[in-house]
Parts: sequence; C-alpha cells; structure tokens
Amino acid sequence: MILPALPPEWKTALSLAWSLYIAVLSIWIVMQKRAPVSTLSWILSMALLPYLGFGIYYFFGPQRLKKQRIKRLRSRAIAHAPADLALVRDRAEEAPHTLRQMAALGTATCGLPVSSATGVQLLSGGAAAFDAIFEAVAAAQDHVHLEYYIYEPDRIGTRLAELLIERARAGVTVRLLVDALGSKRIGRRFMAPLREAGVHVALFHDSRIGRRLRPVTNYRTHRKIVVCDGHTGFTGGVNITDEEDARTRPDAYHDVHLRVEGSAVRWLQTTFLEDWAYATGEQLRDIDAQLVRLLPDIEPGPIPVQIVTSGPDNPLEAIHRMHVSAIHAAQERCWLTTPYFVPGEPALMALTSAALRGVDTRLLVPRRSDSLIVSAAARSYFDELIAAGVKIWEYKARMLHSKTLVVDDHCAMVGTANFDNRSFRLNFEVMAVVYGPELARPLAAQFETDLHSAAPVRAHRRQPFWRRVGEAFARLSSPLL
Repeated sequence: MILPALPPEWKTALSLAWSLYIAVLSIWIVMQKRAPVSTLSWILSMALLPYLGFGIYYFFGPQRLKKQRIKRLRSRAIAHAPADLALVRDRAEEAPHTLRQMAALGTATCGLPVSSATGVQLLSGGAAAFDAIFEAVAAAQDHVHLEYYIYEPDRIGTRLAELLIERARAGVTVRLLVDALGSKRIGRRFMAPLREAGVHVALFHDSRIGRRLRPVTNYRTHRKIVVCDGHTGFTGGVNITDEEDARTRPDAYHDVHLRVEGSAVRWLQTTFLEDWAYATGEQLRDIDAQLVRLLPDIEPGPIPVQIVTSGPDNPLEAIHRMHVSAIHAAQERCWLTTPYFVPGEPALMALTSAALRGVDTRLLVPRRSDSLIVSAAARSYFDELIAAGVKIWEYKARMLHSKTLVVDDHCAMVGTANFDNRSFRLNFEVMAVVYGPELARPLAAQFETDLHSAAPVRAHRRQPFWRRVGEAFARLSSPLL
C-alpha cells in the first residue's frame, strides 16, 4: 500500500511546527544554564528522537530543585561553631594554608563550618560497619535517625528493622528515610511492623508517576547517615544490604564507613532533619522544644572535621569543588578510591596536574563494576592519566565500593559521592572531611592494603579494537552518567 503524498502546504506546516518544536525546547534547555556539552547532548537527542526525546528529558532531564534550610536548627548548630573554630585555629599551623582555604571553600559552598570530633573510627568492610551501627542504635536512649539510598529487606535489613522496632517500643524516637528508587524492594508488608511499633518511615522522591507535576526520578538521595542521640554518627559507602556483608556473601562489596563522635555529628543531624522535612513536608512542629535533644551541647574535641553536602538544590557542587581543591593542595601524595570514575574536565585536570608536578598520585577502581558503560567510560581516561604519571590499580578481588581520598597527612575524605557527574551534580550526597593525621594515616594504610588485591594498569595496554571503540563511545556519554 502506497501512502498518498502530502500536499505542499501540509509539508510546509509540518516543517514550521517541527522548527518551532526544536526552537522552544532548545530555549528551555539552554535556559537551564548547564554545561555546554551536556546542553548540546540533550538538544541533539531531542532533535533526533522527537517524541521519545521529550519524554526522556521530561523524566530524566536536569531541573532545579529547592530544599529549604531549617534556620532554627542551623542557628543552634552554628552557635557552637566558635568553640570548634578556636580549636581549628590552635591547630592551624599544622595544616598547609591551602587546606585552610579548602575548609573555607566547604563553608562557602554548602554553609557548614568546620567542626570537631572527640573520635573518628575507620570501619573497613560492611561487617565492621554493621556491628558498630547496631551497637550504637541499641545504646540510643533518645532518638535514632537513619537515611539510606539502599535498604534491602534481606537478612541484615531485617535484623536492623527488628532493632529499630525494639528501640521504638522502648520509647526512643526512630526516623527512617529511604530513597524510593534505591529501596524499591521495601514494601508495605516490610514497613507495617515498623510503623505499628512507632517507627516513622518516609520515602525520598517517590518515583511513582503522578506524584509530582514533573517527576524527579533522576534525583536520588545517595546519602548514608545514622545519628544516635545527637552525639554519635556514621556515614560512608555502606548501604543496608547483604551485598555489603562478607559474613553472608563471600562476594560482598568491599567498602569503608566512618564513625564520628562529638560536635561534628550536629551537621549530620542537620542534614538528616532537612532531608526529612523536605521528603515528608513536615515542619517538625515542636522543633524549638526538640533542639536541646536533637543538638545537645557537646564539648569540642581534638580532631577538626567538616561535614560537606551537595545536591541538585545547590548549583555550587560543594563536594566536587572540595575534591578538586584537595587534589590541588596535595604536596606529597593524593590517593583516590572510587567505584565509578567519570571525571569532568576540572577533576581530570587536577589529577593530571598533581602527577605532573611530582605528587604521588594514585587511583584505585574496581576491575568489574556493576555498570558496564561506566567501567568502559572510566577506562577511556586511563591512557592520558598514565601518560601524566598517575598510577592506576584495578581492584580484582570483589566489587570495590569505597569512596575515599587521602591527601598527604593533613586531609582525608570518606563519604557517599562517587567520582562522577551523577554524584557531583544530580544526587544528594554527604562527605566527612577530617583535617589532620587521625584519619589520613589509617585511610592510607587501608589503601595500601587494598592494593594487595589489585592489579596495576600498565601503559600502552593492549586491547581489542572493539573494546577501544566501546570505551571511546562510552566516554561520549560521560556528561550524562
């Protein structure tokens, strides 16, 4: 069957409609004022996929989110800042001037000042992290707050749920915030006993269509936060899943987590409560009465710590800037561990510049990650990194999930952010920056231990042509990963 040709006036009308469609959508995308490469990629996809492209952009395209700060919380937290800052000034001579500037950068970009801790403990492996978290939750007397990207209803998730139920029945206020997409396997049946016991459970960015005028499917809370009684906190890469526990699965992810005690925990608390208010719409009505319990008075500790947050509600990309600033500040060593390595131009330039000026620059990534396209994109950067002097290892024992950075003996970072555009720009992330040797030395020791289970990536590595082509094309998608 041959379709009749369209009349000339119809062709003209369709051409004008198509041109208007592209023009309007291009203006819409351009007005987002995103990176030029990302903007052009979206415009091109919209032009090549007229209706499908619009649907993809509508559901997954960039948009500005607004998340209000709870001023009363921050005011009380900041009231403690002078004592912590006095401690930092006392130790200022021990740290290079560039790191002091980096601390100022963190405050300027996310609004959280340098604080202090009475203790920081690096927890290697999910088993160690779970044991420490369970112990702290069991000892809580006033409140327990948890925020996770992935919470699975498996063995470890069920054990934690039982503990939360026990604490809630004992009169402890328990709030559990999980990402609706990352924790999609948690259903009503799993949550019912929690709610019946008095545990407050909420979903971050419900992914069901129709819940918002424009879906926010692409914007997830990737944070892992636990706060017990306002003075003990945890953050890092470990989610609540058996995939992180070697006692349950021999192929469990290799990961690290951080336990923090002291006044720095108030900023993990503030981050959680602002996320809770955003996700639930609650204003924490009795917040004035709760402040003393939520942010108890804690004496400054000897360890300077800065909690840094970032997300699509803040265009300053605080965690991205802190990574780049720390790498530029490195004088002797710069050791980065990340499961997903897709750097933007500033981060790539910082790493290669550090190596070129003689800094011992190392990168540890998994040999096989759970994303083939991200792994291929990461390998596309290896040749230029190695040419600049960066030493690269691929962790081959298991899936590497740690997200850490060690700079000299003066700075160490443990957090939830991967070294890629998604973490730096799209996800809600959190990171602890510890200034001084208290975390830098054990984290450097952990890095060297991990190298025993890794293989170095050699210069001039031989690869089949099809693999080199695949890596090159995967790199093209870097701005969207």
